[in-house]
Amino acid sequence: MSTTTDFAAAQWTRATGTGVDPHEYRRVTEGLASLADWGPSFLRTGHGYLRRAEDAGSSLSAGEYLLTAARWFHLATLAPYADASRAALAADHALSRALAVLEPGARRVSGEGFTGWLRGPADAPGTVVVVPGLDSAKEEFLDLASALLARGLAVFAMDGPGQGVLAATTTFVPDYERVVGRVIDALGVTRIGLVGLSLGGYFAARAAALEPRVAALATVSGPFRLDWEELPPPVRQIMAQRAGGSDAAHEFVRDVDLASLAPRIAAPLLVVDGDQDVIPGVTNGEPLARSAPHGSYLSVPHGDHLLGNARPDWLPHLSDHITRTLTGTPA
Repeated sequence: MSTTTDFAAAQWTRATGTGVDPHEYRRVTEGLASLADWGPSFLRTGHGYLRRAEDAGSSLSAGEYLLTAARWFHLATLAPYADASRAALAADHALSRALAVLEPGARRVSGEGFTGWLRGPADAPGTVVVVPGLDSAKEEFLDLASALLARGLAVFAMDGPGQGVLAATTTFVPDYERVVGRVIDALGVTRIGLVGLSLGGYFAARAAALEPRVAALATVSGPFRLDWEELPPPVRQIMAQRAGGSDAAHEFVRDVDLASLAPRIAAPLLVVDGDQDVIPGVTNGEPLARSAPHGSYLSVPHGDHLLGNARPDWLPHLSDHITRTLTGTPA
């Protein structure tokens, strides 16, 4: 298979888990002549949905088209692409326009090292912060946000340093717990739940160990430890881009080790892994669940990275865990 075909296949469950139509994904990716066409093709697809939003017969349809545009624009950033920052900005704008139509009460909240959208009722019994990972962003996990919102919680889906729309102007920071602390201050809440996905699982676990206002925690496909020498070259390349260079990335990866922090996580923790998620240089989350005082572990045998191929096997369970822990009542 060609590099383009391999890459499209590798992103298949991630893309469909994001919420794009699987048939359209295949049509778009099968038409790519090379990997260099990935970003422009996904951007064109997203712009097609913007045009549909302009021509929509109702505000609901317009908002739904805008959400789909945001998904395609975000996916445009996953392949090496010289103008990926334009795609991230387009995703941010499309999500902003969608929420203005669909959820007028949603509020943009930004501060030092973060930006995102706070959604849900003002009197919600709990607030959950969704933390993205290496090359994900607030536009990727809309199904997770929907599941938490359906349980009556407020949700803040964020981009942090080196992530999403902030990737063009910032880089990863080693002390993500400080970012989470500033988020809690800006949201004006006394306690939160965290859900971290992929590298965001490490960020969330670290924050839970060092920020006492984290009252509930779940990680999905998060690393317990990273080994730079074993990481695949594409992962190293993305890490270097997001961390601010190869040396900075190497130093950052060396610090990704939760062995000493896991015992300090006081919040009830759910760790979700897919058994098919095997990336060289990445130690998956079972040691985190075992070492945390209140950790539990859910391993899905057929799940891959981010378990886009196994949503029913973990998403309701995770959402119920966060809801019960934050509110003290069944979901």
